[in-house]
Amino acid sequence: MTYKLFLDDIRDVNMVYKNLTNSDFVIVRNFEDFKTVIIAKGLPNLISFDNDLGLDENDNVAEDGYACAKWLVYESGIDLQNLKFNVHSANPVASQQIQGLLDNYIRYLRLQ
Repeated sequence: MTYKLFLDDIRDVNMVYKNLTNSDFVIVRNFEDFKTVIIAKGLPNLISFDNDLGLDENDNVAEDGYACAKWLVYESGIDLQNLKFNVHSANPVASQQIQGLLDNYIRYLRLQ
């Protein structure tokens, strides 16, 4: 099954991609749902990352988009060599962390 994944706790797809809608993506709002969908459906054609994912059910800062990217790289066991992704987070530092981690890991895989 091919699909696109949109990770964001608040925004809808059309707030980020003007010509697309929620029906164009599987939308996940937190780290656990991110993992659950990828484990169930496999690696998507595209992942669009937000970083700051609000608060969890205990009002603690929720695991963020960078944690999702780290899970993909270090724990998922999925071949990410052909991963396509975009970072739409408004947090510039976190955006660079996600972009850098995934770019560097994919570059490493392609050199193997």
